[in-house]
Amino acid sequence: MNVQRILAVGLDDEQDVVLVRQRARQVSHLLGFSQQDQVRIATAVSEVARGASQAGFGGRAAFLIREAGRRQSLEVTISGGRGAQGALPDDAVVTAHRLMDECDVAQDAQGAGVITMRKALPPQAWVDNARLAEIAAQLAKDSPVANTYNELQLQNRELVTTLAELRERQEDLLSLTRELEDTNRGIVALYAEIEDKAERLRKADEMKSRFLSNTSHELRTPLSSIRALAKLLLDRMDGDLTQEQERQVRFIEAAASDLSELVNDLLDLAKIEAGRVEVLVAPIVVDNLFRALKGMLRPLVDDARVDLIFEPCDYTEAFDSDEGKISQVLRNFISNALKFTEQGAVRVSAFHDPDADTITFAVADTGIGISPENLQLIFEEFSQIEHPLQRRSKGTGLGLPLCRKLADLLGGRVDVVSQPGVGSTFSLVLPRLFPAKSSPRNDGT
Repeated sequence: MNVQRILAVGLDDEQDVVLVRQRARQVSHLLGFSQQDQVRIATAVSEVARGASQAGFGGRAAFLIREAGRRQSLEVTISGGRGAQGALPDDAVVTAHRLMDECDVAQDAQGAGVITMRKALPPQAWVDNARLAEIAAQLAKDSPVANTYNELQLQNRELVTTLAELRERQEDLLSLTRELEDTNRGIVALYAEIEDKAERLRKADEMKSRFLSNTSHELRTPLSSIRALAKLLLDRMDGDLTQEQERQVRFIEAAASDLSELVNDLLDLAKIEAGRVEVLVAPIVVDNLFRALKGMLRPLVDDARVDLIFEPCDYTEAFDSDEGKISQVLRNFISNALKFTEQGAVRVSAFHDPDADTITFAVADTGIGISPENLQLIFEEFSQIEHPLQRRSKGTGLGLPLCRKLADLLGGRVDVVSQPGVGSTFSLVLPRLFPAKSSPRNDGT
């Protein structure tokens, strides 16, 4: 810590109080303080000097530069004369605390009072030895005369300037307040509009769910009838069919099956969005789930071009979840993988992550893959990627969005990693223990 002395002023009478104020203004000006800081420093120093004079301190005022690290401060010390016994008035100390960065009141070894005030120099005003010599020379050259009348006149000018600045700031604050009031009124109106739109969206969502649910129920019966009639015709229950008739009936059956799949997906989505899906939590063993899926999906596999492989799972313990909904998600993953894999294999695996305490089901294929910009698009309802295989194997565009909603319902998530031309891996990550708080209400269907 380095201390450099600038100036010392004796405090023997009231005129010296005026003189120390003038010196404080000069020093702060030469050190590069702003006009307002100059007024603050001069006022604080003169108030403490006045209080010390009234308390019988006497003594002197010393102006110094104190350096601590890379920081310099103007330090003004007012010390009492020998034998000074009075206490510094509280208002002088309060003023110094308000106007300066620091203010300390203590006693020296002889019992005389010492008041130390500090104000950090502006960042750009670094005082080295050369600059200190310049300041000392300037102070010696411009030695003021303690004139109470002139000082009072200068103080009045400073006060008028300060009052003008305060008035300008007050006007700015009033203008800013009016702007804020206008902004607040706009925000309130915007919130009201947002709430109104949110309510409309909520009602529209409810109407959409109700419409999908009602429409799905209404379409199920005629579609079931069409599929049943097509099967009767294909089974030759009413006589033989020509080759062309059989081809047309198979078209009808395929179209009815596609529509039935679409209706079922729409109904499932509507029920989930309406919160009318019951989660049936029960213990599940991975190997048992894989055996059931293998049997269900065997008719979809073309052994000549694609292998469907269920890899053994090392985790043999049961975990808690809804087996039906897990099976629905995995069936969708596997059917998509088979649909978009012309050659290679589709591998179904599962593993337990003990750190996260999750069960992850993964379906990896060697199919066409998905570009990075389409990875989120595939989870949007009715969205499909343009590809020759997509046009040949038409789908509803609802399977993956439904899988994501089912995963959320089970307290898990759906992840996908893919590379065009290499293949894709769809994963269903579920908690090993089903979170009770995630279980939706059961309002019926």
